[in-house]
Amino acid sequence: MQTRPTLGFAQLWNISFGFFGIQIGFALQNANASRIFQSLGTPIDQLGLMWIAAPLTGLLVQPLIGHYSDRTWGRLGRRRPYFLVGAILCTCALFFMPNSPSILAAAITLWILDASLNVSMEPFRAFVGDMLAPKQRPAGYAFQTWFIGAGAVVASIAPYVLENVFGVSNTAPAGQVPDAVRYGFYFGGVMLLIAVLWTVLTVREYSPAEMAAFGEETAEADDAAPMVVPTRGALWIVGGAVVAGLIAWAEAAGALESGREAYFVAAGIALYGVAQLVSAALVRAGRGDNVLSHIIGDLATMPDTMRRLALVQFFTWGALIIMWVYTTPVIAQQVWGTVDPASDGYNQAGSWVGVLFAIYSGVAAVAAFALPLLARRIGAGRTHMLCLAVGAAAYIGIYLTHDRLGMIVPMVGIGIVWASVLTMPYVLLANALPQRKLGVYMGIFNFFIVLPQLIVATVMGGVIKTWFPTQPAYTMLVAAAVMALAAVAMLRVREPSAA
Repeated sequence: MQTRPTLGFAQLWNISFGFFGIQIGFALQNANASRIFQSLGTPIDQLGLMWIAAPLTGLLVQPLIGHYSDRTWGRLGRRRPYFLVGAILCTCALFFMPNSPSILAAAITLWILDASLNVSMEPFRAFVGDMLAPKQRPAGYAFQTWFIGAGAVVASIAPYVLENVFGVSNTAPAGQVPDAVRYGFYFGGVMLLIAVLWTVLTVREYSPAEMAAFGEETAEADDAAPMVVPTRGALWIVGGAVVAGLIAWAEAAGALESGREAYFVAAGIALYGVAQLVSAALVRAGRGDNVLSHIIGDLATMPDTMRRLALVQFFTWGALIIMWVYTTPVIAQQVWGTVDPASDGYNQAGSWVGVLFAIYSGVAAVAAFALPLLARRIGAGRTHMLCLAVGAAAYIGIYLTHDRLGMIVPMVGIGIVWASVLTMPYVLLANALPQRKLGVYMGIFNFFIVLPQLIVATVMGGVIKTWFPTQPAYTMLVAAAVMALAAVAMLRVREPSAA
């Protein structure tokens, strides 16, 4: 049996350079989507609802792309066709979103943008596993994290540079998006396409014959195996009904002013139960060779390490989405003393948030190569747990800080945890998964990134409106508590060995 060759610096660079462009699009979305929505007239308590399309899209798209990319081979290879199609769609969405004529148009464009980012991003995680031997994967994911950090720096700081270096206007009449934001999106769209094209054109993927020589089974080998018959569909449907009942009770008791968005979560739980029942019926009827039954079966039989990491990811990304959605209004109030989206102070806060996000992304780019050194001493699991604790402290720091420059300190902590989030779980995961299912399992792992985002998007607006409608800073304390739970959950994760 052959082993994958050890790749050099230039090859590692080429494999992950496309992620530089993808992260530019992702960071522009994170730093500016709320600002665009509020510029078009969206109230702060409805911001989470505007973001609901993004996690829903990831929930559906990533496992599908993972499943099909495991089974794809053509002129462009296995993963690269998805990189290219996603990049083209992303570029179109980035050009249109800051020119959206209405809130509805902006929400639809955000959905298209997030779907396209998912089409490109999901195969990149599996791409490292395809191209690198297990001992080189920490270096491969470190390169990805470095490019993620570098791309986020470029994207986050773009509106600030356009305003302060090139004199582009950072304010606009009510209902319009400032030119600095629009031009930043145009720049990001071009850079995203160029970066992804670089990876597509400079990397040759291993052929199915070469993968077989490495001792890797193909995904098609699983198609002949007995299909898993789901048995808990009815329980999930009941669970959805119970959650809906709790939401209705909270509304009636006055604990939640409006739970209309939260019903999306209840519906999602019930729909997963329906999907299990449909899959079970298809398998029993001898028609189990379909994408739904494969994904439901893989979800039910995922490895123990992945199952334990899923809980960590759930809490981690819940905290992160709170930061991305609410940092601009929090800093506008904490530092500039305003919550008016049309005010000059609010727009200054929006640009400063871009700089702060660039700072934490820059810290993450540096930490990406430092954290593997720490992981060699204390293990990837303990390293990740320590970084999650740093992240929880950083959110408390944002809540306590009222100084513009002082906000840089907690952002250093955010950068450290962000580097770990993008590296350590994937090092742990890639060494615990069967190679033949790397794509679909990376997609399924995204469930536990997307579900907390969906919950935050549907519930947080009601929580703010009910408990602290004029104090968005309290969202950072919620984020701190959730990130601390993620650190505690890491105690259950066993570290697989890298062969």
